[in-house]
Amino acid sequence: MTNWPPRPEDLQRPAYRSLAEAVIRAVDAGELRGGDRLPTHRNLAYDLGLSVQTVSRAYDELIRRGIITGEVGRGTFVRSGRNDTKTPFLPDSRQGEIIDCSMLKPVFEAVHADAMREALAKLSVDIPASVISSFRPSGALRRYSETSWDWLRRCGLEPQSQSLLLTNGNTSAMTIALMTAANPGDLVVTEELGHHTLKPLTRYLGLRIRGLTIDEEGIVPSAFAQICEREAVKALYVMPSGLNPTATNMPEDRRSELISIARKHDVLIIENDAWGPLQASRHRPIAAMAPERTFYFTSMTKCIMPGMRFGFLVVPETFEAATANRHLVTNWMATALMAEISTRWIADGTAERLLQWQMKALGERNRLAKRVLAGIPFNSSENGMHIWLPLPDEWTEDAFDAHTKLNGVAIAPGSSFVLSDTVPSKGVRICIGAESVQALERGLSTISRLVRSQPEPVLLTY
Repeated sequence: MTNWPPRPEDLQRPAYRSLAEAVIRAVDAGELRGGDRLPTHRNLAYDLGLSVQTVSRAYDELIRRGIITGEVGRGTFVRSGRNDTKTPFLPDSRQGEIIDCSMLKPVFEAVHADAMREALAKLSVDIPASVISSFRPSGALRRYSETSWDWLRRCGLEPQSQSLLLTNGNTSAMTIALMTAANPGDLVVTEELGHHTLKPLTRYLGLRIRGLTIDEEGIVPSAFAQICEREAVKALYVMPSGLNPTATNMPEDRRSELISIARKHDVLIIENDAWGPLQASRHRPIAAMAPERTFYFTSMTKCIMPGMRFGFLVVPETFEAATANRHLVTNWMATALMAEISTRWIADGTAERLLQWQMKALGERNRLAKRVLAGIPFNSSENGMHIWLPLPDEWTEDAFDAHTKLNGVAIAPGSSFVLSDTVPSKGVRICIGAESVQALERGLSTISRLVRSQPEPVLLTY
C-alpha cells in the first residue's frame, strides 16, 4: 500500500494530524522527495473531502516539524536534506500529550536527581584541577581507567589482550568502532532487525550494510556463514544481550558458533552491550570469548541514568592506536566531568546502588507488562527496557502505529529497525522505562485492547 496520496477512508481523527503523519510516512518511504511540490490547500481538501482549514492546519504542523516549507507565490514543497534516519521514537513536540512507549530509556525518578545533586555538591568542594584544566586526553583520563575496569568486570570482562578507551557514551563508541574496524566500501553484517541508526551511520562512513536472518536466539549462524563464503565480510555488528528490537538474549553456544565463523573468515566483531550489567542472568560477552577480534562497548547511560553520558570502548590491542586516533579526530576526548562523577560512583558504590534500583524497577515493569498483556504472545528480556510484540495477521505495522497514536500511545514500528532487503515478520517495540508506572499501565491496557480487536477505518465528520 502506498502512503501518498492518502485515501480519505485511511485518515483518522484528528484529521489534520493523520494527514500530516501520512505526509511524513510518504517522505520516509521515498514516495515524496526533497523538492516535490505538494497540492494546494484547496485542491488537497477537495480530493480528500476535508475542509481547507484542516489541510492548512496539517501543513502548518509539517512546517513546524521541518518536513515541508511554504514559499509565497510558489507553493508548498518537501524540504530537501530531510534527516534520513527513520527514528522509532516520538518527536519532542509530541511529548507530554501522549503516553510515550517509543523511547528506549531507563526509569528516572527522584533518587537519580538526588544522587546527582549530592555528587555535584561534593565536587564543588574537592573537584580535581585536571577535570577543569586538562586539554590532553591522556593526561585528563588516564587515572579513570583502573576504576572503569572495575565496572567492566561487573559486565563480565577482564583486562586481557585488550585496551580501553573512555567515550561520551555508546553512540560515540559505536561510531569509533565502525570507523576502526572497517574502511569505506567494506561490508558490515548485522541482525535483520537491528540498531535504528546503523543504516545511516554506515552510509555516512561509506560502508555497506546487510541484515542477516534471525531466529529466537539471534543471528542464524548458517546465514552468517553463507554470506562470508560469498563475499568478503569485514565486521559483524551484534546486540546479543536483549538490547535488540526483538529482545533476544543470545545463548552462549550461539555466540560460540558465530565466533567460530568469524575466526574462520577473519571477520571482526562489534558488540553493542549498551545495557551493561542490567540483566541479572548474563551470558559471557562475546568480547570475553573472542578478545582478539571484538570491539565491545557499554556505558552508564542506560543502566544508571539517561544523562550520564560516559562510556567504555574495549578494543583488541592491535587496534589501540587506530581507535585512539579516530576518537581524537571525531570527539577529542570524553568529558572529564562525567568521567569524574561516574568513576566516583563506581568506587563508592553509588553506581551499584543505582544499578540495583534500576533492575528492580524494570523487573516490576516487565511483570506489569506480562499481567496486562496476558494471553498475548510477546518477547521480553529479564529487566529489559522494552518488549517486542508480534502483530496478528489482521494488523499492519502502519495501521497499528496509527491506531495507538490515535488512542494516545506512541510505540515503535518494526520497520524502523529493518536492515535487510526483505521485511521480516511484522511487530512493534514497546518501551517500558520512559513513563510513570501509572501511565505505562494505561498505555499497555490500550495496546492490549487494540491488539485483541480488528482494525477499522475511522469515519470522519465535519
